[in-house]
Amino acid sequence: MTNFRAAAADGAHWGLAAKSCLQRLGPLPAGANLGFVYVTEGFAETLSSILVFLRETTSVERWLGGVGYGVFGPEGETRGGSALAIMIGAVDAEAIRPFSSFDPADPAGFLAEHGTWLAGQTAVTALVHGNPRTPQIALAVADLATTGRAFLVGGLTAVGEVPAQVCGRVGDAPLSGLLMGDGIALATGLTQGCTPIGGNHRITEAVDNVIMQLDGAPALQTLKAEAGDIIARDLKRAAGYIHVAQPIEGSDQPDYVVRGLLAIDPGHGWLAIGDELAVGERMLFVRRDPKAAQTDLQRMLDGLVKRLAGRPIQGGVYVSCVSRGPHLFGADGLESEMIRETLGDFPMVGFSAAGEICHDRLYNFTGVLALFL
Repeated sequence: MTNFRAAAADGAHWGLAAKSCLQRLGPLPAGANLGFVYVTEGFAETLSSILVFLRETTSVERWLGGVGYGVFGPEGETRGGSALAIMIGAVDAEAIRPFSSFDPADPAGFLAEHGTWLAGQTAVTALVHGNPRTPQIALAVADLATTGRAFLVGGLTAVGEVPAQVCGRVGDAPLSGLLMGDGIALATGLTQGCTPIGGNHRITEAVDNVIMQLDGAPALQTLKAEAGDIIARDLKRAAGYIHVAQPIEGSDQPDYVVRGLLAIDPGHGWLAIGDELAVGERMLFVRRDPKAAQTDLQRMLDGLVKRLAGRPIQGGVYVSCVSRGPHLFGADGLESEMIRETLGDFPMVGFSAAGEICHDRLYNFTGVLALFL
């Protein structure tokens, strides 16, 4: 038995689904003091009621989570519909510090509330949920990592009309979550959903999010050369398949941040992407490749096995891009199946995200796994 329990359920009414979830959860761990709850969009408007119910029936006060396009539970993933997944654990209360909001415009306010606690820790990991409607959310993620001197894991909740984050209460802060210090043992991993198709290029002309030249040549010319004849002859085939990535300097493994290819101007040879890259920065082209994504997920899991060195997993949280799952792999539940086949059976919850957070960056097309040890 671990000091975490997890369960998931679905249903037309949130109350019936929540009760079913608790029944499947079974007896709570001794000293349970931390809960995670993720719901699909069908339960977004009733998330406050679900939270009150869980708090009253379990006596667990600290809850984290949010609304996803799908949820991960012990038996796999549920996409769409009305479903919820919960995990309850017992952790060192002095080693965790919930924060209901991080506003990048007021880092001093965050430090005034949490600075003393942060100063007493040698290493901090933060499980973070972000608001996808926040302007410059990627910069906000980087600011939180710097301000809190923390390694971040998490993701952006589903885009909707109602608040979609849980941190003690339901809210829609730019970022909220849980700081975890020296008393919490964690292992984390990141897996990519795209694979490079060519070399690393320097941007030699760009305005805003439009790349005009790479290495002194029209950007489209480089894309055609690396994507192959089929796409070069029919650029419509690039839609949803070819993307742009920015390599992360100093990483000890092939790490990059993927941004969508939004438009192509064949007349000028220009490319519009879902971010702004400056002249002098590096970039490469990548493709969404189901086989390569599956191989990379296995690489991440095998690496975690080595790092665990036999230590048991108490519980886990998995955040996966909404564009993965059956959209990428052609089958539902493949990611959960691979995780359990490699790491064994352990309590796990998570959600399908509008963007994934790892270390100090916002990613797309990736999966982020955090394990409590």
